[in-house]
Amino acid sequence: MKEAVHIGRKPAPEPDLQRLLHEVALGDQDAFTVVYDAVVRSVLGVVRAVLRDQAQSEEVAQDVLVEVWRTAPRYRPERGTAINWILTLAHRRAVDRVRSVEAAAARDHKAALLDRTPEYDQVTEQVETRLEQEQVRRCLRTLTELQRQSVTLAYYRGLTYRQVAEALALPLGTVKTRLRDGLIRLRDCLGVTA
Repeated sequence: MKEAVHIGRKPAPEPDLQRLLHEVALGDQDAFTVVYDAVVRSVLGVVRAVLRDQAQSEEVAQDVLVEVWRTAPRYRPERGTAINWILTLAHRRAVDRVRSVEAAAARDHKAALLDRTPEYDQVTEQVETRLEQEQVRRCLRTLTELQRQSVTLAYYRGLTYRQVAEALALPLGTVKTRLRDGLIRLRDCLGVTA
């Protein structure tokens, strides 16, 4: 293996990030300073590759390094190197920012579309609602008395099957059958397709 040739000053040895992260996990600010100096360029590079915007990249890189300070106790050497752990945090945070920006743009787009939606005609809406209500009343009249009572108690008064059975003094199975049959007849009468 060839040894690297250096002209001028000999480069400083790479810091032991694994050991330093352990010290950061214990709250050592000086250790964090060394970690910060050692990884800040790499973190910024990873984030910048995803975001492409310098200002956002710097902000996200700063967030990542704060996260390193806060979550250093979670680092597990057996799962990978310290630099890979830090760069994974950076990549995830950058992707999260992209998703957040895209979601905000989608929300803004939806809001803009809603602003352009024409006002509905209140009179037309009321007429359609009344016609629908009359059609439901007409169809309810086609049901047997027990079906109509079951449907009315369940859907207009909000009672459960068991409560309907108790109110009508009928077995639960009978009420379920009458409700099902009544709803099928209503669906057919109203012309609803399943």
